[in-house]
Amino acid sequence: MTVASDTRAAVRAHPFLYDGLRAGIINYTAAARFLDIGETEAVGAALRRYAEELDEYEQETGRASVSMHSGVAKSDDSDGLLTIGETTFTADGGDYTAVTASGEFEATLLGTILNRLRTAEIDVIAAGGTAGSATVVVDRRAAPDAVRIVEAIV
Repeated sequence: MTVASDTRAAVRAHPFLYDGLRAGIINYTAAARFLDIGETEAVGAALRRYAEELDEYEQETGRASVSMHSGVAKSDDSDGLLTIGETTFTADGGDYTAVTASGEFEATLLGTILNRLRTAEIDVIAAGGTAGSATVVVDRRAAPDAVRIVEAIV
């Protein structure tokens, strides 16, 4: 493989670098050192060339309404607010809150929601989404902040 292809593969393994390259905020030398896949100068040059080819970074947004369902719990019931694998979350008097966005947006918006919740240090118990719908389950005490974050995104 070439330095360029190795660099691109390494960047794809670290999505924050990909987003940073698209946003034009990456120090190429520091990123090359972080990736540690070859000579720093050559990797830095490959990063610079790769960044020039990428589409400009645009924050994902959507048009949606946000709702909150308090008292969410794990359940054996197959009909609920969110089912992932064999785990279903229902409005059954539990300690969690489900925050749901519904509207016009791509399923990838869930990634933006999860990243913002992570940087706000809000633990996500479960999450799922499709085009036009995204649900995250958080601890009840974190729900007000989670709702504000999701509303700011959509």
